[in-house]
Amino acid sequence: MPNSSTGTSKEDTVVLRLPKAELPAELEENMIKQLGAVPENVEVVWHSPKVAQDNLEFGGRVGAWDAADASLKSFAHMAVAALVGCSWCLDVGYFQAQNENLDLAKASQVPRWRESEVFTPLERDVMEYAEAMTNTPLTVTDELYASLLDRLGPAAMVELTAYIAYVNLATRANVANGVESQGFSDACEIPLAARPEKSGVASTA
Repeated sequence: MPNSSTGTSKEDTVVLRLPKAELPAELEENMIKQLGAVPENVEVVWHSPKVAQDNLEFGGRVGAWDAADASLKSFAHMAVAALVGCSWCLDVGYFQAQNENLDLAKASQVPRWRESEVFTPLERDVMEYAEAMTNTPLTVTDELYASLLDRLGPAAMVELTAYIAYVNLATRANVANGVESQGFSDACEIPLAARPEKSGVASTA
């Protein structure tokens, strides 16, 4: 579990590319109440409080969207994190899946979803779409988009697409800043499956 006073796991040896900034006491207390620790990505970005505050506000708004199924968005989030190689997002994404009472037996398998047999065809297509949006250049096909649109409807499709785009912003910023897992998901009853050995963003370039 994360250490509530330092925001790091006991075995944490990560060297951040930017040192942590000191957060306002009230914000730090609120985050410890919510997550049990202060997220290191917030401490790093707080060198620019305006960027950090706007990012937190937008993240809160994204979290309040409700046109698309929460489980599908959770799987998409973790699929992006696994592909980009953001261990922090995988860690906290799985932790949040538990807090939202999502299916942990499925969520735990997202890092290896292509090999796993626990997912429905729709869930698999959503994770394929998340990866296709994350590839550089994008590999989204007309067929995949149309298939998801037919099953989800326009509002949920727009939301899912925007959500995946936001997750790409968050995961890539974390990796670039050197932020890694803090051990949030250690509290989950079912261990999170390991990522495939091939990590990093796929590219067709």
